[in-house]
This record gives sequence, C-alpha cells and structure tokens, in this order.
Amino acid sequence: MTASFADKLSRKLAALARQQQFSGAVLVRHGEADLFRRAYGFANRTWEVKNRPETRFRIASVGKLFTAAAILQLIEAGKLTLETRVPDFLGLEGTKIPAQVTVYQLLTMTSGIADWSNEESENFEAEWAQFCRERPLYLLRRDADYLPIFAQLEPYDPPGIKFHYNGAGFMLLGLLIEKISGQTYFDYVRQHIFAPADMAESDFLDLDDVASNVAEGYLPVEDENERITGWKKNYYATTAGPAADGGATSTLDDLARFAQALRQGKLVAPELSRSLYSPQVIESDEDYIGFQWRYGFGCYIMLDGTGQTVRWGHTGEEDGVSCRLWHYPWQDVDVVILGNQSSCAGKVSAAIQKLVLAL
Repeated sequence: MTASFADKLSRKLAALARQQQFSGAVLVRHGEADLFRRAYGFANRTWEVKNRPETRFRIASVGKLFTAAAILQLIEAGKLTLETRVPDFLGLEGTKIPAQVTVYQLLTMTSGIADWSNEESENFEAEWAQFCRERPLYLLRRDADYLPIFAQLEPYDPPGIKFHYNGAGFMLLGLLIEKISGQTYFDYVRQHIFAPADMAESDFLDLDDVASNVAEGYLPVEDENERITGWKKNYYATTAGPAADGGATSTLDDLARFAQALRQGKLVAPELSRSLYSPQVIESDEDYIGFQWRYGFGCYIMLDGTGQTVRWGHTGEEDGVSCRLWHYPWQDVDVVILGNQSSCAGKVSAAIQKLVLAL
C-alpha cells in the first residue's frame, strides 16, 4: 500500500514539476512513518540550487496556527479569556475597531473589523497594486507597523455576525501576546511554541535577512498565452517581515512536529488544543466537493456529510509562497506542502487528499 501511494504521488508531482507548476517540498506522514518525502525545483534559480526535504521555506498564513496556540496558552495561564475585549486591553480607544471585539471573535475571524489588505475583494489585484505604490512593503516588519493601516478603516460587519477572512485580527492577537508576556511576539513563539515542539529549524526571518538553507520565493512571468517565460523574485511583491498573521520560516519536519505536539497536548492542555481544531463558526454556507467548511481558532476544518472532521489545518499563500499544513484524523496522516512559487500548493494538496482518503 505504501509503495503504491508513493508511486502514484511521485508520478503526479513529477509531472507538475516538469510543467513548472510546483517547486518546493512535500511530506506525507502516517503516524511516525513517512509515506512520501521529496523536494522539487530550485531554492535559488540564479545558481540552480535545488530544494531539499530539509530546506526552510516561508510559510505565510500557516503561521496563524502558532498565534492561535499562543493565545490558548495565555488563556490556560489565566492571563485572559475568550471573552476578553481586546480594544480595551490594548488601549485602542479612538480607532474604528469596535470596543466589544473579543479574543474569540479575532480567533474565529468573526470580529468584522477591516483588514489591512482585503484578500476577499473582487478587485484584490488592483487594490494590492495600489497598496504597494502607497506603502513601502520593506517597512512592514512587525505587527505594530500594520496598526495605522487598518485601525481607522470602517468595519466590514458588526462583531460576531459572520466569518470574513482577516489577517488584521491576528495582528491584534500578536500585540495582545506582546503586552501580556512582555516579550516580542517573535520571542514568545520561539520560546513557547517552537522550543517545546522541537522546531529547531523554524524562525522569523525577513526577506532581506541572510540566513542559511532558506528557499527564495518566485513569481512566474507569463506571456499573452499564459505560458511561463521566466521568473521574478518576490522581494517587491510581499511584505518584508513576518507577523502574527503569518510569514514565519519553517520546514517539513518542524511543521509535522507542531501538528503532533498540538494533538498530544505538549503546547496546551488537550481540551484547549482540541478547541483550536474543532468547528467554531461557518466558513462557507456552500458545500464544496461534497464537504462542509468551518473555521476553528486560526484553523480551517473540513467536515463530511455527517459532521465528522475529515481534515484540519491551514493554507499559506502570498506572492512567491504557497503552503499547506493538514492533518487527517481518520487516517492519522499529516500533510505538509511547502512551495516557493506562487499558487503552486493547491494542485499538490488535491492530489494528496485523493490518495489519503483512499487509505
């Protein structure tokens, strides 16, 4: 069974790599055994340095899981509750962020507050281009740098009404972690998430940092027929630094260790851990490919027709970065996909899911 799984997936991913549709590394782990572990493409295209299974990649919004786990640690320690009103705690009077916004609403993306970049907008590409012209991306290096961008924007909805994907809410959670702990968000996560989960290769790196074994991110250059004719580095296309809504740097093994540590109660007590990857709110009213879509605490959850969890985890997408971290509880399978080119992880994820659900 394992050989068949690896052979089928190997053929699929090799074809995607040949077609320049995937560059990165992939891990499928069943319990403690690796069913598949391979890398494709280049970590550095200029010097043709190949990606390896041990290569470190920027992981974009997959890092929201770290923030959610950190907040649950502070709840466990009695430093705050799910009903804590965040604007009062952070002294955000005089902003457009409603005073009644709670930790729970930020974790579940139901706060209704305006995002610093509205990824769900129908005109996102044009709006993002305008944003980049007006605000130098190289100045965005920590959560506090984003607060002036969204704090005075009108909310999308009243608090608690509905799910709306939102990175700004996780930045507020990052500022909350800093105020309560007295540490930077980055140092708190290094000490309380990365260290106990044995994530020795994970860190918070800026795009212009010189660090070993880190893949560069690439955007495809296409002609009028959408054929790839070249590549651009993502230095001028995404934010320079990480934040509490994403942007850490990690590896296949470290992310698998994180998912395992979360399930085993090594980061937070088991009951609190389960709340992170349990359905809290409806992410979408529409059933897609036969599944229901929910959101937990910084975590996407896919349910079958009986309401049972098929998988949980998070996506990560930005220019030059495309990632997935999924856990399939029925099969006890962890899937980690780390890509260093734009929008490349989706097809890989779909191919793996088909094989995992057949196990």
